[in-house]
Order: sequence, then C-alpha cells, then structure tokens
Amino acid sequence: MTIRVLLVDDHTMFREALRAMLAHAPGMEVVGEAKDGAQVQALVDTLRPDVVVMDVSMPGLNGIDATRRLHAQRPGVRVIALSAFVYKRFVLDMLHAGATAYVAKSAAGDELVRAIQQTALGKTYLCSEAATVLADAATRQGSPTSDAQKNALGRREKEVLSLLAEGHSTAQIATALHIAPSTAETHRRNIMRKLDMHNLAALTKYAIREGLVTA
Repeated sequence: MTIRVLLVDDHTMFREALRAMLAHAPGMEVVGEAKDGAQVQALVDTLRPDVVVMDVSMPGLNGIDATRRLHAQRPGVRVIALSAFVYKRFVLDMLHAGATAYVAKSAAGDELVRAIQQTALGKTYLCSEAATVLADAATRQGSPTSDAQKNALGRREKEVLSLLAEGHSTAQIATALHIAPSTAETHRRNIMRKLDMHNLAALTKYAIREGLVTA
C-alpha cells in the first residue's frame, strides 16, 4: 500500500527538498504541499493523506494549533512534527496536540522516512534528540515544583520577553519598563531558565507562538 504524504512547511525550498527525497522512498507518494497551517484542513479533506509532515514554527497558524484542529476533525490522519528546534516545550505541545512523531529537521533524511513508515502503521516515533528531551523531562518529574509552575511566566517576564523578541537590548528594556538594568537582566535569565531556552532565536520563536509579539 502506498503511503500518501502531505508536506506542510513555510519554506518552499525545504518542501521541494523533502519532496525530492521522498520521491525515492519506496511505497510513498507526496500528494500535496502547504505553506502554512491554515491550509492543512482543506488539503486533508481534498487529498486524503495518510500522514501529514508538519512544521512546528510557521507564521499565521503554527504547527501546534494546526495539528490540534486537524486531530479534532480527522483523528485518523497521522501527524509527524518536523522542527529545527527540539525543545521540551515544543515536543510536548506537539504530542499533546495529537502528533504521533517528532523529527528534527537536521535528521530529515532516512529518519523522516522511518518516521513516516512507523506512523503509517499506527506507531509512535521520536528522533533521538526528542527522545532524549523527554527522558530528561521524565527524570525531573519527581521535583516538588511542577513543570507548569516552572514554566509559568509572570506579567513582567512576559513584557521583558516581548521586548527581547522585538530586538531590544537589556538596557533598552530597562528604560522602556522603568526598571534597573540589573533587574532586566535577572528577568532575562529567569525566562531562559523557566522555558529551558538559551538563545534569542528560540525565545523569539516562543514569543511569536504565544502571541507575545507578531512575526
């Protein structure tokens, strides 16, 4: 049986590379492509794919929300999350939304083919990076502080994160919020610790996804 695949990613060249790679995979057919999450439902209804390869971070409707909507309407369609970022928050959010696999874009070769094959059989598949992230999270479950409490950002932290994502320096944030630079720096460190994200690119992606700043 041929596995029908729908590719969803906002980067045209990356979709084309995936299509070319999957064209050589036995038993698979790319039946369509979408550049954002808003197109997914209509294409699924029309093309009837078995598996949707879904980018996590996209402008407009992101992969998490698109997966959640798709899973509610067509739970039989398998979703593979594909992302350049393998952070605990992203992995867990995609799995909770209904995805049955998570693959890093850096591993989007033979590993993606295996993920498609496994999910088409109704199995769960995690790339090694995603599996490690979840294993690390599981070892911390015994902590008296829950993940929800650790990851919850306060009002001021959200303001700082929004300004960080817009490209403001710590000094500029301090001026804008009428706080000391040392306080702004403390907020920045606390945000990174709570979200387990340690670079500006990851924080910016998170801020966009959470609606704290527009893309």
